[in-house]
Amino acid sequence: MSGSVHHIELWVPDFAAARPRWHWLLTGLGWVDHQDWPGGHSWKAADDSYLVIEESPDLTAQTHDRTRPGLNHLAFWAGSRSTVDDLARQAPDHGWQLLFGDSHPYAGGPAHYAAFLADTEGYEVEIVAKEAG
Repeated sequence: MSGSVHHIELWVPDFAAARPRWHWLLTGLGWVDHQDWPGGHSWKAADDSYLVIEESPDLTAQTHDRTRPGLNHLAFWAGSRSTVDDLARQAPDHGWQLLFGDSHPYAGGPAHYAAFLADTEGYEVEIVAKEAG
């Protein structure tokens, strides 16, 4: 387990708005609810890593910009191509938009089957099929 991700914590400017978007995405990928507290929530993956979203009182800005230094995006294994397709199709109903639509699902290259999604706060995720291209 050395070197594996223990957890990822994302600070969001509007927890109440962010929680349903991240809940839909993560539970769609097989994550389960883990912890809950005022202004924060976490989901746990099968490998015991977990992801936190939190509206911290220590935020110094109210927007996330993935093109600035720092986090650009998170990438998750989706398992099958059908899971990638289902999530990409449902994403707009859950606060996510498909990026790179003109080259979807091969925006990452001809052997990389994935959906690139961005939420209304600018956070980007990449949902990758584990099946060979």
